[in-house]
Amino acid sequence: MKRQDGCKLCRQLGVKLYLKGDRCLTEKCAFERRPYPPGKERFQRRKISDYAIHLMEKQKARAIYGVRERQFRRYFFKAKREKGRTGENLVRILESRLDNMLYRAGFATSRRQARQMISHRFVKVNGRIVNIPSYLLRKGDVVALAKENDFIKAGIEEAVKRGIPSWFQVDADKLTFTVLNIPSTGDVNLPFNENAIVELYSK
Repeated sequence: MKRQDGCKLCRQLGVKLYLKGDRCLTEKCAFERRPYPPGKERFQRRKISDYAIHLMEKQKARAIYGVRERQFRRYFFKAKREKGRTGENLVRILESRLDNMLYRAGFATSRRQARQMISHRFVKVNGRIVNIPSYLLRKGDVVALAKENDFIKAGIEEAVKRGIPSWFQVDADKLTFTVLNIPSTGDVNLPFNENAIVELYSK
C-alpha cells in the first residue's frame, strides 16, 4: 500500500483510524468534515466484491499498525502456525509490537510518534535500548524512556488520569510501564474484521 496522508487514508477506507493522534479527536479531523472517499467520483455507488471487502479489512489493519505488506504477511503465517484461532493470534502479534504498546500505554499520542521515539533511541526494554518499532514485547517486559522529556511526561500523566488499559502497570513518575498481559480481540476495540483477513490469505 502506497504511503499517503493519514486523513485521506481514513476517508478512502471509510473508517476513522486515529493515525494523527490528538488531531483526530478535534473538529479539524478531515474524516469528520468529509466522511466520503476522496476524488470526483465520491457520490457514485458501485458494487464491492467480497475480495475487495476482505482486502479493505487488511488495509485497515496495516494502516492502523503502520505495517508493510511483506511484514504483515509474515505476521499472518506466524499467527497461523501458533495454536488457537489465526485471527486472534494475528491481533495479539500486532498488539505486542513495541510502537503499539508505547501508544496504548499513553507514552505517545500516536503510533507514528511512538515509532519516532523508538528510532531516536528514546526507549529501553528491560534496561536495554531498543530502536526497532516492530520489536515484539512479552508478558513481564518492562519498558522505560531512556531520555526524559517534560512534554511526554505530561502526556503520560494525562493518559493515567484518563485510564490506562488493564494489561499495563504504569509508573508515571519513573516513566516506565510493565506488560502484564498481551491483549486479544476481546480486549481491544478494532475497526477491522480479523476473520476477513484470514479468509483473504486463505484463498
